[in-house]
Amino acid sequence: MPKRILQGTVVSDKGNQTVVVNVERFFTHPLFKKTVRRSNKFHAHDAENAYKAGDLVRIQECAPKSKLKRWEVIGHGSKG
Repeated sequence: MPKRILQGTVVSDKGNQTVVVNVERFFTHPLFKKTVRRSNKFHAHDAENAYKAGDLVRIQECAPKSKLKRWEVIGHGSKG
């Protein structure tokens, strides 16, 4: 089964080898037909502590690394 890959912005890098990534998604509301923005925060593993707050990153699902970490950073995101 393929692993999900998401793109988001680092909102916190205070944890050791951990970053918190905010991922936004847009969808059309089924009744009002208006574009709605929703966001989720994911704790992701950053082994080298390479990413800082404000960085655009890509994260991928992985086996659980701690109580909250089920994602790992796989690189910088693209702006397009």
